[in-house]
Amino acid sequence: MLGLMQEWPLLCHKILDYAAAQHGDREIVSRSVEGPIVRTTYSDIHARAKKASQALEADGFGLGDRIATLGWNSARHMEAWYGAMGVGGVYHTLNPRLFPEQIAWIMNHAEDKALFVDLSFLPIVEAIADKVPSLRKIIVLTDADHMPENSKVEMVDYESWIGRQDGDYAWKQFDENTACGMCYTSGTTGDPKGVLYSHRSNVLHALISVQPDALNLGSNEVIMPVVPMFHANAWGIAHSAPMVGAKIVNPGPLMDGASIYELLDTEKVTMTAAVPTVWLMLLSYLEETGKKLPHLNRVVIGGSACPRAMTEAFQNDYDVQVIHAWGMTEMSPLGSLGVMKPVYGDLEGDALLDMQEKQGYAPFGVEMLVTDDENSELPWDGKTFGKLKVRGPGVARAYFGGAGEEQFDEEGWFDTGDVAHINANGYMQITDRSKDVIKSGGEWISTIDLENLAVGHPDIQEAAVIGIVHPKWDERPLLICITKEGKSPAAEDILEFMQGKVAKWWMPNAVAFVEEIPHTATGKIQKTELRKQFADYRFDDG
Repeated sequence: MLGLMQEWPLLCHKILDYAAAQHGDREIVSRSVEGPIVRTTYSDIHARAKKASQALEADGFGLGDRIATLGWNSARHMEAWYGAMGVGGVYHTLNPRLFPEQIAWIMNHAEDKALFVDLSFLPIVEAIADKVPSLRKIIVLTDADHMPENSKVEMVDYESWIGRQDGDYAWKQFDENTACGMCYTSGTTGDPKGVLYSHRSNVLHALISVQPDALNLGSNEVIMPVVPMFHANAWGIAHSAPMVGAKIVNPGPLMDGASIYELLDTEKVTMTAAVPTVWLMLLSYLEETGKKLPHLNRVVIGGSACPRAMTEAFQNDYDVQVIHAWGMTEMSPLGSLGVMKPVYGDLEGDALLDMQEKQGYAPFGVEMLVTDDENSELPWDGKTFGKLKVRGPGVARAYFGGAGEEQFDEEGWFDTGDVAHINANGYMQITDRSKDVIKSGGEWISTIDLENLAVGHPDIQEAAVIGIVHPKWDERPLLICITKEGKSPAAEDILEFMQGKVAKWWMPNAVAFVEEIPHTATGKIQKTELRKQFADYRFDDG
C-alpha cells in the first residue's frame, strides 16, 4: 500500500522560491571584484536568477547542459547557480587555483557549453577558450562599464545579458533525480574525477546540514562562507542558507586576515566556515592587532584536520566555539561534525579538546563504517582503525564518465580513501589518508596527529609529516615545519615539546625547516610534492 501524500519533487529552485516568499528582505552582502560592498536580498536574487534562466533558454541552453562557473563567492555567482538549475542545466564549478591546462581538461571532460566568469579570472579564460570546443557562451559577472577592452575572446557582461529579459519565467519541472550540479575532485592522484549532484541530493543535503547538531542554521544567523563556491559544492551553504533565510556575507576575492576580520566585524557575522589555512591568517591578524570577535559564535573548520592549538585559540582567547567537520566533494560534502552529545556535555579543558580533535559523528543521512583490507567491518572501539566507507542520499554512487569504479562496491559503500577509527559513541577520527599513513616496523603512525601536535608549539606556523625510507624500520616520520615570522626554534626544541604527548615510537626522527609547504588547489598539504622534494633525504641513523 502506498501513502496518499502529494508528489512534490525536491528541486533546488524551490529553495529559492521559499527564500523569496518567507525571507525576501534578508540581505546577501558581497565584497565585489570591482571593489565596493554590494547589498542585495533573497527577493532580488530570486528575480535575477529567473532572468538568468530566461537568458540561458533564449541562448539555446537547457536540460542537462553543463554551465560552468569560474568565480568568487558573490550574489551574482549564486544567481548563476540557480539560473542554470532553473532551466534544467547543471552548474559546474571550476577551481581557478588549478593550472589553466587542468581547467581546460576538466571543461572538456564535462563538455561545458557556457561559462560564467569573474573579472579576476579572464586571463585564464583567454588562455583556454579556444581549447574547449564545446564552449558556446561566456558571460562575465560584471556590468558593461567594467568589461575589458580588446579581448580576443567574445564575451558578454552579465548585467546587460540578464537586462534584456523581463523575468516572467517559470522554472522548468522535472524528476528530482535530474542532475543539477557538478564538482571535480582536486586530482592529487590521477586525473580529476567529476561528482554529479542531483536536485534531490542537494535538497536532502541542505535539510541534513541545517540540523541543530550539524551547522545549526536558522533565519537569525549571519553566515560568512569563506569556503569558496568552487570547493566541494560550497559545503552546501548556497542551498542551506536560503532554505532557512540566513543572511549571507560573501568575502569575494579578499581572503587575508584583515579583510576577513573587517566583514566579520562590520556585518556582525555569527557563524563562518573555511579550511584551517584561512583561520591561521585570521588568528595571526588578531594576535598582531589585539582585536576581538564580539559577534562570532562559532566557526566550522574542515577540509583538513583542525590543529588542537587552533581550537584552543578560538575558544580560550576569543570565546568562539569550534566545530571540527569532515566531508568530501563526493559527499555533497558534509560527512561528520564535532558537536558534543549529552554524554560529553560536562567535558571541559583538555578532555573537551581531546574530543574536539575528532571529526565528530555522522548526522542522519550519512552512514559510515571502517573495514580492514579484507573488507571485514571493524569495531567502534575508538582505537581500531581501517578504511573509512560511507553511504547516503548525498553520497556519490559513481563518478561522471565511469572513472574510479574501484571506490564503489555493490552494497553502495564509497571508499573515502581515509583511514579512521570510530568510538563507541559514534565519533570518528581521521588518522590519515591511506596513501599518507606511515608504516614503521609493522605498525601504523598517524601523520595527522603528529602535525597537529607540532603546530601546538608557539613558534610553528604550519607542519607536515611524511615517511622517509629507513633500513631497519621500513619508514620513519620526518617533521617538516614553517616557523612563525621572527621565530627560529631548534629542531631539539620542537621534539622536546612533542615528547611524552605521543607514543615514543611515533616520535619524528628529525625536523626539517622550510620556507613554504606546497598545497593543493583546495588548500590541503600536497604530500606528493613533499615526498619528491625530500626523495633523497636520509636520517643520520640510516
